[in-house]
Amino acid sequence: MNKTNILPGFKPALGFTLLYLGLVVLIPLSTLLFKTLQPDSLLTWQGYIDIISNERVLAAFRVSFLAALLAAAIALVLGFVIAWTLVRYSLPAKRFFDAIIDLPFALPTAVAGIVLASLYAPNGLIGQPLTGLGFKVAFTPAGIVVALIFIGLPFVVRTIEPVLQEIDASMEEAALLMGASRWQIFQRIIFPNVFPAALTGFAMAFARGVGEYGSVIFIAGNLPYISEIVPLLIITKLEQYDYAGATALALTMLLVSFFLLLTINLVQMLLRRRAEIPETLVPVVAV
Repeated sequence: MNKTNILPGFKPALGFTLLYLGLVVLIPLSTLLFKTLQPDSLLTWQGYIDIISNERVLAAFRVSFLAALLAAAIALVLGFVIAWTLVRYSLPAKRFFDAIIDLPFALPTAVAGIVLASLYAPNGLIGQPLTGLGFKVAFTPAGIVVALIFIGLPFVVRTIEPVLQEIDASMEEAALLMGASRWQIFQRIIFPNVFPAALTGFAMAFARGVGEYGSVIFIAGNLPYISEIVPLLIITKLEQYDYAGATALALTMLLVSFFLLLTINLVQMLLRRRAEIPETLVPVVAV
């Protein structure tokens, strides 16, 4: 039986999906690209090169992408530990912890930025002891990473948690009976099953971090060449009525983010294809 015919209404559902993607995603993004490439556009090719090659712009791109990459990597590790704890252990206040994890989804990003800036400021509850130890977080690039970890952590937890719940515990028990160590079980059973989902959570946290604005501007310090992010630079150019410069920055961020996410998705697709190959428990106990 054709899989597309199992559920009725495939054609209307496909039409609605394409309409939604066209109106909400493709048309706005393509309009940005086509308006930029028009001959009568205020942004010429040489002007575009001059804008994106500016030292301040390059520094903002470096801060945005490196901070998002580092925050996504840290969120990946922390998110795996949190998801493992929620799945493998019985907690007395598990619903409370679930609500805390989902809080960044509902909390306005500006509120999160104000709270984080207050906590990590030099006279804040967390920032004061850190400053005494010689670590300054608020109003530095480290503050950007902290804000992006707060924003991206729920994506990692919610993508890894269902996969951990679906892993058959009997496979781990069988591996233990066959003499496998804890590390071998993690390496041969848990990690191959969790890695595609972890990569998805990493990509989602990275994508959210690259375009994050509200929670960053209050804790970053917004110093040019040091802690200035691209979204803030775009807003600054719009306030200065530099529409050509804002368009150039937005287009560049769009293209770079798209190719990075496309690469991650291609890697994830290859990993899923490899995971479809059946494996036995024999390699688990191999030394």
